[in-house]
Amino acid sequence: MGLNLLHANDRAGEYPASYYAATAVPLEPFAPLQGETTADVCIVGGGYTGLSAALHVAQKGLSVVLLEAHRVGFGASGRNGGQVGSGQRQDQIWIEKAVGREDARRLWDMAEDAKALVRDLIEAHAMEGVHWRPGIAHACWSDAEVRDLHLYAEKLRRDYGYEQLEPLDRDGIRALIGSEVYKGGEIDRGAAHLHPLNYAIGLAKAAAAAGARLHEGSEVLEIRQGARPRVVTAEGAVTCSTILLAGNGYLGGLEPKVAARVMPINNFILATEPLGERAKEILSEPVAAHDTKFVVNYWRLSEDNRLLFGGGESYGYRFPDLVRTVSKPMLEVYPQLKGARIDYAWGGTLAITLNRMPCFARPQPNVLSASGYSGHGVALATLAGKLLAEAAAGRSAGFDLMAGLPQRGFPGGAMLRWPLLVLAMTWFSTRDRIGF
Repeated sequence: MGLNLLHANDRAGEYPASYYAATAVPLEPFAPLQGETTADVCIVGGGYTGLSAALHVAQKGLSVVLLEAHRVGFGASGRNGGQVGSGQRQDQIWIEKAVGREDARRLWDMAEDAKALVRDLIEAHAMEGVHWRPGIAHACWSDAEVRDLHLYAEKLRRDYGYEQLEPLDRDGIRALIGSEVYKGGEIDRGAAHLHPLNYAIGLAKAAAAAGARLHEGSEVLEIRQGARPRVVTAEGAVTCSTILLAGNGYLGGLEPKVAARVMPINNFILATEPLGERAKEILSEPVAAHDTKFVVNYWRLSEDNRLLFGGGESYGYRFPDLVRTVSKPMLEVYPQLKGARIDYAWGGTLAITLNRMPCFARPQPNVLSASGYSGHGVALATLAGKLLAEAAAGRSAGFDLMAGLPQRGFPGGAMLRWPLLVLAMTWFSTRDRIGF
């Protein structure tokens, strides 16, 4: 790719100037790795995947070192829309065709367990400032999408016993989310939303308390393979038995077999000024929402009644004018917010796969990787960390189920994946604009 996303858009070792960073629970920095050390497990990356893995590895009594290039939660884990969605990234119809009904059921149950895991961890470790709130609305731009969504809700009720989806007609979606542009949708009462950075900080504190050794400011420069591989930073190295790769969109070229299947892309969020009583006109309940555009819009209200709105297109790795980029779709959904002050604007890098399902892999005999959550990572990345920890301890059934999902590399591999994605994104975003 020729560009290190760890340093493309941010200051080294600092959280971006986001609403989340401005309202984050204090966390004293963890010291950088200095010198040589050993561990049973070395984790590369300090987002949800890595922090969950560190916590669960430590709870199993294994020694674990986690290396984070900047701060824990620095990447997508501390910048995302905070939505804890139901199911996998693909729907159960797609999954049934891909792996059959039996494994599709296991994957659904696993995704439900992922949501429960997030909530259980928040409660068990008394995480501060996370603000778990139930409910995510799904808003449709066309009548056909509404019909398909309502039929799918009925399938989930019938085949999977999931009864948390409430279908909404045009009046229902308008009453809930205060926008005139949608034709209908649903509300998922079994989903939720939270403060993503405070959740990452809570995971870090829990992992450290369990005995994991966390090191910030410790960018991994090289992995030297062998029976006891070495993970090398600028000022130290870890010799271990197992490496867990949890860098997601920031993994870069550390493992080419993963890079060929996982694509980093950027996404952007605005936070308005506090809206006061106007907030009820935006969301009549304290739920989150997202819509059916290919370049998806997603939003929710903060604890102080700001609108946190994510969306917008950008086809370069450097961040564009964020206010301009995200204000356009925000005002399309909520024209009544024209003139509202924008107090925060930030971007971040997530990772997608070709089929939008997570990429679980064993790129080397003693290296495991999980990444590519494709915008559905709060719960699934937390679960991925637990599955990585179990696999490192010799119990890999859950990891192997995820690793067995069909997962092709991007056409052209790591070198050509970006220009080909730009062509595809341009096509789909054009379809969005013309309503095709």
